[in-house]
Amino acid sequence: MAALGKIRSKGVLLISIIGFALFAFIAEELFRSCESHRNESRQQVGEVLGEKVSVQDFQKLVDEYTAVIKMTQGRDNLTDEELNQVKDVVWNTYIQNQLISHEAEKIGLTVTDQEMQNILNQGTNPMLLNTPFVNQQTGRFDANVLKKFMAEYKQAQGTNPQLVEQYQSIYNYWTFIEKSLRTQILAQKYQALLAGCMLSNPVSAKMAFKDENEESSIQLASLPYSSINDNKVQVSDADLKAKYEELKPTFKLYDEARDIKYVDFQVVASAADRAALNKTFAGYAQTLAAAADPADVVKKSGSSVNYLGIAQTKAAFPSDIAAKLDSMSVGQTTAVVENKRDNTLNIIKLLSKTQLPDSVEFRAIQVGGTTPEETAQRADSIYKALQAGADFEAMAKKYGQNGSKSWITSQQYQNAPSLDSDTKAYIESLNTMGVNETKNLKMTQGNIILQVLNRKAMTTKYVAAVIKKTIDFSKDTYSQAYNKFSQFVSESQTVEALEKNAAKYGFKLQERQGVQNSEHYVAGVRGTREAMKWLFDAKENTISPLYECGDNDHLFVMALNKINKKGYMSLDDEKVKEYVKQQVIRDKKAEMLMAQVKGVNSISAAKAKGAQISTVNQITFAAPVFVQATMMREPALSGAVAATAKGKFSAHAVKGNAGVYLFQVVDKKARPAKFNEKEYEQRQRQKSLQSVGNFMRDLYLKANVTDNRYLFF
Repeated sequence: MAALGKIRSKGVLLISIIGFALFAFIAEELFRSCESHRNESRQQVGEVLGEKVSVQDFQKLVDEYTAVIKMTQGRDNLTDEELNQVKDVVWNTYIQNQLISHEAEKIGLTVTDQEMQNILNQGTNPMLLNTPFVNQQTGRFDANVLKKFMAEYKQAQGTNPQLVEQYQSIYNYWTFIEKSLRTQILAQKYQALLAGCMLSNPVSAKMAFKDENEESSIQLASLPYSSINDNKVQVSDADLKAKYEELKPTFKLYDEARDIKYVDFQVVASAADRAALNKTFAGYAQTLAAAADPADVVKKSGSSVNYLGIAQTKAAFPSDIAAKLDSMSVGQTTAVVENKRDNTLNIIKLLSKTQLPDSVEFRAIQVGGTTPEETAQRADSIYKALQAGADFEAMAKKYGQNGSKSWITSQQYQNAPSLDSDTKAYIESLNTMGVNETKNLKMTQGNIILQVLNRKAMTTKYVAAVIKKTIDFSKDTYSQAYNKFSQFVSESQTVEALEKNAAKYGFKLQERQGVQNSEHYVAGVRGTREAMKWLFDAKENTISPLYECGDNDHLFVMALNKINKKGYMSLDDEKVKEYVKQQVIRDKKAEMLMAQVKGVNSISAAKAKGAQISTVNQITFAAPVFVQATMMREPALSGAVAATAKGKFSAHAVKGNAGVYLFQVVDKKARPAKFNEKEYEQRQRQKSLQSVGNFMRDLYLKANVTDNRYLFF
């Protein structure tokens, strides 16, 4: 009982403790729930029509499209800029496909398998013509070639891994084309359905013809707004508010954006760095000029241009190097040359210059054996048989090969990072052999019997050794720059301090308005993805950390000035307020000028009121007239002139973009053109289609698209 009394005596305290414990439990569960939701959101690159897009799914689409580009262009890698373009294309295509599919589903619009089969049978769709399944005789896609490939693809499974990989690449490419073709056709059907809603008629066609071909000549009286000083116009808050409401749709932001101030400092080589590099290059020049085989010299120099030791076209060399090759003599080594455009030092040694084919058609038989002697004997036997007139393909089949004809082009090999001795000998043989010449070529792993069948596009090729190196800064130079910039950032933890200290430290403070998270870089500076993450998570008037970015040669810091949320920009925004103010001033100047010419009924009277008089010819309703006095196109003036009869003076002053106008119609006549009703009906229909051509934008705005790619890419 004593214990119970003790508990009761501490009742308030216990209730408080229990209450706090319950709150802590609930808060912990809430935190876990929020954290779980936050972790889930961190794995989403965006949202379309309420459907979340995971980073894994998006990456698969990016990888798929990247593989297609690599295959079609014969590339192993893409640059950062190209990868960014791929991600943008994939994202925009995904959104478009989702929007079209959503709309099509609502109206029951589909692409049937039979429709797809009909398109494959026709074989004329441009997308199909970029596949390996084109009949070379007809120039059309051949569904039978595709069927044959599919059968071979199934049979190839479980065989030679290299063969399976090749078949798989082509199969993946085809599935991409097929999927893209289906979505393309669905979009075309939806657009065609939309286009069918746009009608024209003979009446509108005839009006359009008149609008384009009825010309007017006028005497024009112009009163520019610039003739009144802005200081003479009084603008009240009520004026601004009223004009803002009128123009409010203009200020709608569909995507959140940020206004920033930033310092981007690029570290460059110091005078000492340049002197050291020039000394090193002087040594390279001497060594390269004396070297019989420059391969080792180029490799040790760390040149960005690889030395292959084979004849290459100009396309294999950087443009500045290629531009010098024709003016050089064989055996010449240039002096050290600086290229300011790519910030490099360069030396070239030209070893040979000759005319060789850009394309060679050939066939080959690979010869092997259990011993080198057996291989050599078998290759010699095949070579002699071919020299005696044996059939090449029959001989190839005898050794389990097809001996089919192939083409090799300079582009296929001349940009390789390196070539072994066997590959060099192989390429040199193909380039130098004559048509119908056969050669027994000994390789490390066996022999190859080569036969050249055709040579095309004779061109000048060069064997050139190039040492090209960037004029880089040293570690000491970067360290000094980093320490200075770091000190600047540490002293600039407010916007005001950033502005003040930038000048003090000799840095340039720049501004950028409207940064969106769909951009790949902040203010166009490479490697600023982490800075982008900070920017869209920070609060206004805060300073970012110091970022090392660019190609590891930029130091970057920024201040977040303003967060521009989705929706309507307010009148308090400086840019909005200034724009509205200028529109109010223009309106008030128009009122003042209209009052000035009130009651004027002739050109001479308008001139007496201070108007500038000029003659303007060939005015049509269909095109805005350009007024020389105000240097502005004025659509309202074109409309007023079209509505005024010949010989008449304008009934009212016309308020334009840059002034107020009065006019006298001197002449009005039709151009000598023949009216084609069907043509003009079609043209009107096209204009109507253009007017609804932004339907994808409208669908996008309704889809509540969220783009979080900046968190991942």
